[in-house]
Amino acid sequence: MRTRSVLRSTTVASVTLGAATLAYASLIERNMFTLRRVDVPVLAPEAEPLRVLHVSDLHLTPGQRHKQSWVRELVGTDPDLIIVTGDNIAHPDAVTAVANALGPVLDRPGAFVFGSNDYRGPVIKNPFGYFDRDREYVQGVELPTEELRALFRTAGWADLNNARTMLKAGGRTVELVGVDDPHVERDDYPSVAGPAAPEADLRLGLTHTPEPYVLDAMAADGFDLLLAGHTHGGQVRVPGIGALVTNCRLDRHMARGLHRWPAGDRRTWLHVSAGLGTHPTAPIRFACPPEATLLTLIPR
Repeated sequence: MRTRSVLRSTTVASVTLGAATLAYASLIERNMFTLRRVDVPVLAPEAEPLRVLHVSDLHLTPGQRHKQSWVRELVGTDPDLIIVTGDNIAHPDAVTAVANALGPVLDRPGAFVFGSNDYRGPVIKNPFGYFDRDREYVQGVELPTEELRALFRTAGWADLNNARTMLKAGGRTVELVGVDDPHVERDDYPSVAGPAAPEADLRLGLTHTPEPYVLDAMAADGFDLLLAGHTHGGQVRVPGIGALVTNCRLDRHMARGLHRWPAGDRRTWLHVSAGLGTHPTAPIRFACPPEATLLTLIPR
């Protein structure tokens, strides 16, 4: 009888703990927006610092006003350059929300690439399917991609979906290259490949999904810093273990943050944003708060 009572108490405690954890992950942590500040030593000796605001994976829906308000305040970081690495929208009517969120920084120099969820909306998925890298990708409703593209282009931001350009930011010449989302096989790096410009003060590579074959190619061409999103930092992280999945072929220990990326005889920096949103059908985060990052580029 006593054993049965103990088992019953243990079961109740486990269920209570599980419910509390789920409530925390779905109601609290996913709204704990965080600004990370990271120094990246990529500039020439004695160069003045350059501030790059990296925003990714907003997954905005029209009703997410708290997220929009928080992103609007990022203008206070006084960035020299804005980099957006995709998955901005999660609803057919969300472009206005993106315009509201990013409005205060749209007058700054910027560049963007798209993610799969800038083309098609979310669908309900089995979360355990993320452990299968080769699973079939299921697409949802068509999203207003061209309206979103027009918003950014009208602001003067560089569209780097399989494109390459030079721009001025913070008084520096910056060369940028980017690909459309490898996660849905829209990337075409060979069409824009080639050695990075030695005359540029800084060379950046952009991709939504940090697939190693894309990162290898950009690093081999001599780009100094690669920026990506997509992973959500794992979205659910286990303390002491970290991310369980990256939803691509990137190693789990690189699911978020700043890392060295090896390529031949040189080493390039990689920054993977854990992003500011979640897939709308799995609105939880655990040990992985939503984030944007202010990257302060400093001399090597």
